[in-house]
Amino acid sequence: MIRNMPVLQVRDVKESVAFYCEKLGFQSHGIWSDGPAGIANFAIVQAGKVTIALDRSREDLPIPVNQFCAAYVYVEDADALYANVSRSGAEIIQEPGDRFYGLRDFTICDIDGHMISFGHDINPEALEPGLADFKG
Repeated sequence: MIRNMPVLQVRDVKESVAFYCEKLGFQSHGIWSDGPAGIANFAIVQAGKVTIALDRSREDLPIPVNQFCAAYVYVEDADALYANVSRSGAEIIQEPGDRFYGLRDFTICDIDGHMISFGHDINPEALEPGLADFKG
């Protein structure tokens, strides 16, 4: 396996693309529409090697969200990113902190209720980010 791309269900693809680009620093890599109305149905946003797809809900039901995070994004410096994200006005759910699982991270909530965490490995000599030896 070489990459992954979480697919998040959203109410409005264009609004979600704007959120991810303006608040979180992603770039749009395409918005696709179908049908005569030209309603945006799908988009891809990317920051570095991190890719997230945004898929418009086809039903008028509440957007399904994960119990915890919809995506965990590994970054080089969670505190630096937090400074930028908090200035952007994104809703912060959890402030930066060192966690028992060996990462320093923070969590935001996007406009559809998806929680996204951003973190870095506290100990770069550990196995891999998030794989620190801990008793959970």
